[in-house]
Amino acid sequence: MPEVVVAKPREGKFNKNAARRVRVAGKIPAVLYGSGHDPVAVEVDPKQISRILYSETGHNTILDVEVTGQPVTKAMIVDFQREPIKDKLIHIDLKRIALDKVLQVRVRVKLLGVPIGVKAEGGVLDQVLREVEIECLPADIPGHIDVDVSELGMHQVLRVSGLPHSDKIKYVTSEDATVAHVVTIREEVVATPEAVEGAAAVPGAAPAAGEAGATGEPEVIKKGKGDGEAPAGKKPEAKK
Repeated sequence: MPEVVVAKPREGKFNKNAARRVRVAGKIPAVLYGSGHDPVAVEVDPKQISRILYSETGHNTILDVEVTGQPVTKAMIVDFQREPIKDKLIHIDLKRIALDKVLQVRVRVKLLGVPIGVKAEGGVLDQVLREVEIECLPADIPGHIDVDVSELGMHQVLRVSGLPHSDKIKYVTSEDATVAHVVTIREEVVATPEAVEGAAAVPGAAPAAGEAGATGEPEVIKKGKGDGEAPAGKKPEAKK
């Protein structure tokens, strides 16, 4: 059965203060729009919306939205906002949909199995695309797209063209886009010329000033155009 969301119309001014009062009362502000109807400002239960978003179908869940004084309408969550510190829902957008009209939605890609390039060749599976955009009727929206990557070897690539296809869905994301690949990560330590010279020095000799610290370890050389330039990727500290 479809998920039923009871939405209560909001009254009065629709500004930040009014939205704050809705949240203080334990609800979250929302807007229902689309299908040629005027937008309606409503408030909904945050616990129910969170449960829907964390469900198998997530934001692609088809809802029956009941607004007081209006017919029940089919809708989906097309956008939502969270408070960045406490990660609480603070607003959602609900869009009316027609079951006989094609939609464009984003669907999660789920990789199944352990690639042979990981098991036998020491590689690492890197998933580049975690979602793909598809086009289909609302009733045909999959909860996720499953693909077996067991036969993926070292340096082999899984593209959108390699995902399951059917006559019910059409991929909007480019067929050539990389979904996942098996890569190798190598960490190489390259000795500096100064470190090599230090290793060839006479055993027991004290390091010269500037060549090594008190522990005798080679000094780390910072890359830069000049002494006054900050290391790459860092901003110079403000002078107090």
